[in-house]
Amino acid sequence: MAKRILIIAGDFVEDYELMVPFQALSAVGHTVHVIAPDKRPGDTIRTAIHDFEGDQTYTEKRGHNFTLNADFAATDSSTYDALLIPGGRAPEYLRLNATVIAHVRHFAEAKKPIAAICHGAQLLAAARVIEGKRIAAYPACAPEVELAGAHYVPLDWPDATTDDNFVTAPAWTSHANWLAQFLTLLGTRISH
Repeated sequence: MAKRILIIAGDFVEDYELMVPFQALSAVGHTVHVIAPDKRPGDTIRTAIHDFEGDQTYTEKRGHNFTLNADFAATDSSTYDALLIPGGRAPEYLRLNATVIAHVRHFAEAKKPIAAICHGAQLLAAARVIEGKRIAAYPACAPEVELAGAHYVPLDWPDATTDDNFVTAPAWTSHANWLAQFLTLLGTRISH
């Protein structure tokens, strides 16, 4: 059965962590809506592409313009079955928005599936919904995950982890495992 999935994004969200799940979840028949604070359907947000090129941290390049398909102000979390939080720089400031935090708390309190990747864990930590959970994230977010009372799970780059209704991963390099685990939580069946 198709699900309604909400993605919370913002300017300089990680391009792959927004675009790939949006397209993959849509391709298997789910309805996917992407919102950003102060934006309406048809508005765009700018993305960033993060890569791992041997430096002490990731590098960042300008990505694409992503066209939003839902209205932030009119979004009612109770009408969605699951939440997806991409990483990049957007979570750094999205966590300061009370409405964003209220959306995250709704999904956590209702025990709906939540997929967060990379810096998306910053929203989970700010919403204070991961206490006692095993959470993966970009390694630089480990202190925030632990300060929120969760157990940071250091994973290899292609890996992801599921704890209860949370599916988390370190970066876009984890898409295959992260999305597969999220689809399992959603109850999505793909036959060959």
